[in-house]
Amino acid sequence: MLIIRELVAGLQNFNEIARGLPGISRSLLSERLLRLEASGVIKRVPRKPRGYRYELTPAGRELEGVVVAMGSWAVTWAFGLPNEDELDPGLLLWWMERRLNLDALPNQRITIAFDFLVGRKGQFWFVIADGEASTCLEDPGFEIAILVAADLSAFYQVWLGKMTLRHAMSKERIRIEGTPKFERAFESWFLWSPMAEFVSAELLKNRQA
Repeated sequence: MLIIRELVAGLQNFNEIARGLPGISRSLLSERLLRLEASGVIKRVPRKPRGYRYELTPAGRELEGVVVAMGSWAVTWAFGLPNEDELDPGLLLWWMERRLNLDALPNQRITIAFDFLVGRKGQFWFVIADGEASTCLEDPGFEIAILVAADLSAFYQVWLGKMTLRHAMSKERIRIEGTPKFERAFESWFLWSPMAEFVSAELLKNRQA
């Protein structure tokens, strides 16, 4: 189901799927993809100049409702934050790359510097251009539009819908600095986790109970 989740999210090539599933070996992923293909859930489509991309078949697309239902169940009964040693800033930014709100992005290149306050491994640069984003481990040399200094756990909670960005900033767990119009727009540039809507709704329901 995790592979199906990645395909529902729009990933198509092997390396993208592998990156979204940290801990899975490439051989196991290959075996699982072959099994899903043999079962008629996915299909391989040749990609020029070489290689394949993976797509859901009509049967596979019907599983989107199952993925959403399982996520909704997890929010209610089993959804929690990762352990501290499981927090991976690179993986978090990889998820964010896939969840851009194209309608809200400015019509120019935007570079965001992230400092997740966990030493050198917590420094990243995030470049958005032409409706796509890429995460850099080294300074790409472009003018920085936004600096985000954040407690990594707090940023995960914002991503997951367990905390609003405004609340995290009021508690000084996230600080955003840069061009004022970009500061105001930053939150709208991302769609956040596909489960964030369910998480926020469940938290609201619990507070009202």
